[in-house]
Amino acid sequence: MANRHRGEVAAELDGRPRRLVLTLGALAELEDALGAEDLVALAERFSRGRLAARDAIRIVAAGLRGAGESVTDEEVACMTTPGGAAGFARLVGELIAATFGAGEGGASAAPANPPPPQGA
Repeated sequence: MANRHRGEVAAELDGRPRRLVLTLGALAELEDALGAEDLVALAERFSRGRLAARDAIRIVAAGLRGAGESVTDEEVACMTTPGGAAGFARLVGELIAATFGAGEGGASAAPANPPPPQGA
């Protein structure tokens, strides 16, 4: 079971329940992969409300690895979730909100209703 106070999110991927969390290491991985200078730049990128499919893959993969799973970005790219692309966008939005403290009196780095992924 996911613990939102620790930034964890529960998801169904490939028909299995999984837990995701963006640990400090996972966030550093995303900074590098997305070319963000620091956490503020990373949060600003997420707050723009635009999400490429490759970004969703990287974020979900980093979240799974942060929770202890040994999974590659390529494996995540082949996974399915209820709701398809929109389901992945919602999952990414939940993970970003859990990570950056949305709903606890702070501003969210994630859009309230993330748009479907764009690009490949």
